[in-house]
Amino acid sequence: MQKKDRIILGIDPGTNIMGYGVIHENGKNLDLLGMGIINMQKMDGHFNKLKHIYERTLQLIDGFKPDELAIEAPFQGKNVQSMLKLGRAQGAAISAALTRTIPIFEYAPRKIKLSITGNGNASKEQVAGMLIKMLKITEIPETLDATDGLAVAMCHFYQRKGLKSESKCKDWSEYIRKNNIPVDEKKSRNKPAS
Repeated sequence: MQKKDRIILGIDPGTNIMGYGVIHENGKNLDLLGMGIINMQKMDGHFNKLKHIYERTLQLIDGFKPDELAIEAPFQGKNVQSMLKLGRAQGAAISAALTRTIPIFEYAPRKIKLSITGNGNASKEQVAGMLIKMLKITEIPETLDATDGLAVAMCHFYQRKGLKSESKCKDWSEYIRKNNIPVDEKKSRNKPAS
């Protein structure tokens, strides 16, 4: 039986900026508890940044007390050094969750975009726009890294909710309606991926 009252911390790892978002599922209600970034652009040394990610993730966990942590998997790009650094950043955040014995779930970037917009190739701006509508966000974050972290949490929420992805829908509005996704259908113009 799935828990109907849970807090999900979503993390978009990065070595310069790490985004996070926290949502609370309470029965049929879904509330945004917080989102933001951890900015390490002015910090020196890769290992100092990893220590900072670990410590700040622990602070987020101790502050929000999430039941689960969802994290974005490193994007497989051509730059091996960037992938290695991103993997280490992800590992630092995962280590913090393991320290507090919080279950961890990992999602590929494409799956996250698909779960939010219905399009696995959606832009960061499209993902942010859908989240703003879905959660009725009035204060727009300063960077898209914050909404990226929130998207990871929302992706996990949808995966655990058991969306009817196999059902045939003629458009994105019907998909939203069939899956009880909290969004203003009149404003949504995206279509589901085939």
